[in-house]
Amino acid sequence: MTIEIGTPALLFSATSLILLAYTNRFLTIAQIVRGLKKTYDQDRNKSILLEIKNLNLRLTLIRYMQLFGVLCLFLSVFGMLMLFLEQQAVGIYLFGFSLLSLLISLGISFWEISISVTALRLHLSDIVEEESSKD
Repeated sequence: MTIEIGTPALLFSATSLILLAYTNRFLTIAQIVRGLKKTYDQDRNKSILLEIKNLNLRLTLIRYMQLFGVLCLFLSVFGMLMLFLEQQAVGIYLFGFSLLSLLISLGISFWEISISVTALRLHLSDIVEEESSKD
């Protein structure tokens, strides 16, 4: 099997956009955590503490998503270098590992989104219970 030097470059645009999305998620959650911490320092509400712990887990997952996304990009570039230096086998393996890194990153992203959806459903459950008790 042989691949051209441009094949690993196909991951550049996708990986760059994914990393941008991960960074935006990180910044949004960090802002929410800062606001919740202020509220927790004033009220010492246990539900806020649980929400902060949930967000802390999500921040950790986003860090790993970013790590594997950057690793994907790094391995793609390194694979291109090996292909440029006519090291076909090494280039192919590096490209394969870059694809694996991207898959891991996307898998962790799915996990983080699942946690987010569960947390939002719990957050909204109070409203749903109030509405159903009115009926």
